[in-house]
Amino acid sequence: MAVVKLSRDSGAPFFREDETVPGLLARAAAARPDHVYLRHDGHDLTCAGLAQAVGQLAAGLSAQGIRQGDRVAVMLGHHLDHVLVFFAIQLLGAVLVPVNTALKGPSLEYQITHSAPAMVIADIEFSQVLDGAIRAARAEGACAAAVWRCPPGAALSAGGMALSGLMAGGETPPAVPHDRRDLRIILYTSGTTGAPKGVQMSDRMVQATALGSIWLSDMQPGSVLHFWDPIYHVFGAEVLVLALMVPVTLHMVPRFSASRFWTEVRDAGASHIHFVGGVLQLLLKQPPSALDRSHGARIAWGGGCPRDVWAAFEARFGIEIREGYGMTETSSFSTINPGGSRAGKLGSIGTAVDYFRVEVVDDQGQPCAPGQPGEIRVAETEPGVLTTGYYANPEATAGALRDGWLYTGDIAEMDADGFITYHGRKKDSLRRRGENISAWEVERVVNDHPEIAESALIGVKNEIGDEDLKLFVRRIGGSTLDGATLLSWCADRMARFQVPRLVRFVDDFRKTPTQRIQKQFLSAAMDDCDHDAEAVRTRSQKD
Repeated sequence: MAVVKLSRDSGAPFFREDETVPGLLARAAAARPDHVYLRHDGHDLTCAGLAQAVGQLAAGLSAQGIRQGDRVAVMLGHHLDHVLVFFAIQLLGAVLVPVNTALKGPSLEYQITHSAPAMVIADIEFSQVLDGAIRAARAEGACAAAVWRCPPGAALSAGGMALSGLMAGGETPPAVPHDRRDLRIILYTSGTTGAPKGVQMSDRMVQATALGSIWLSDMQPGSVLHFWDPIYHVFGAEVLVLALMVPVTLHMVPRFSASRFWTEVRDAGASHIHFVGGVLQLLLKQPPSALDRSHGARIAWGGGCPRDVWAAFEARFGIEIREGYGMTETSSFSTINPGGSRAGKLGSIGTAVDYFRVEVVDDQGQPCAPGQPGEIRVAETEPGVLTTGYYANPEATAGALRDGWLYTGDIAEMDADGFITYHGRKKDSLRRRGENISAWEVERVVNDHPEIAESALIGVKNEIGDEDLKLFVRRIGGSTLDGATLLSWCADRMARFQVPRLVRFVDDFRKTPTQRIQKQFLSAAMDDCDHDAEAVRTRSQKD
């Protein structure tokens, strides 16, 4: 069943005009009914079994009044029921609103009230944190019916319906027309400042997320994927659709675990692993093991791999790194580097995906000369692969989309061959005493320290209104590294203006599901640090 062009050189268009995500599911079930789509907790789910279970759940949701175009917020963990909910909502032509399971309080309330869902589907463990958000949404006029997933045998302790009851019926879901332009997902991006923005993803965009991954990862029939990526993240969603396009098997685990990772990969017989920023570094921090070279995987694909980590990871684990770059607004990947180190472009995020134009431009929107840093912007060359904007947020839409281009806010440079090297976020670039500083560059050096697990750099206003650098550090267990020793080590490895003034040691970081540190929750205070280089210097001068 040829539903996707596995080759990048096959020429546009890359998508069938009549193809949709519900159509991919139906065709996979008809063409390879007995193929194992997913393994989870010792159980196999075939393509036919997936289609049947999704149809039953869609019928149950329809019986509760969910109709085409309705928004349904989903706050579920990484388990099989989440997979079924993901496809059932789309089968009905409703709009999926994924919710990060770590959210609580005002952040959670904002997403639920802003998306105004007709229904919320969640694990029962989240009922208390969702209670206020659901009530607030109802006060704003949303229906927000509650459906809870309860452990087997457990009583429903919150008001609403049980998800298992919606799956039990034998009804046939209503026939709903589907189109590539249909709004399928509203995915809220966390960002670093301001309220989250709901990226509107069409059916075509959901397909494109998977196709970019197929090209980048060299995904072939029979491949096995170690599947830890949360489904409420674009990476998790694209893997679910990818496995409909190519006959592969997903080996689903509950969450990312650095300590269990290679055991899980070996036991799954996985050929592919997926990474996002921070994951490879965490794996490199693990103690050496016999599994480092006997895990069986051959390709790691994803985004956020620095050049030095790239070389170290390939050397230690014998896996080929496939690096890409993108964002939810650009159907996940907008550039890919499938050649990796073999093509002599180690450290590059690659070139534009074939259905995008990607440029690096200056502040006036003019293309930069090769090697000159500028902002990445993206335009589509095939209809529907770029977001039309942010849900109910025309101001944010106007700020990001201009004259057919999406301005990413990311800084990079392009070489004469069109290969791009990523430098960091515009808003993550700090300015200290007239010098521009990339937080990413400082963190990369700090994370190389043998006693440091991970770090995060922010800018804070100092006593004279200038910006100083505050470094948050999580040490490896047992380390007694102090701030002065760390900064002395940094001074030998970076420019003077890049060396932080303030150091604060932390036990852990608050992160996104894909292990990115959420800097917006880091303290900008100057009086809660473990080391203040300026204060030490002042005391020394007085003495």
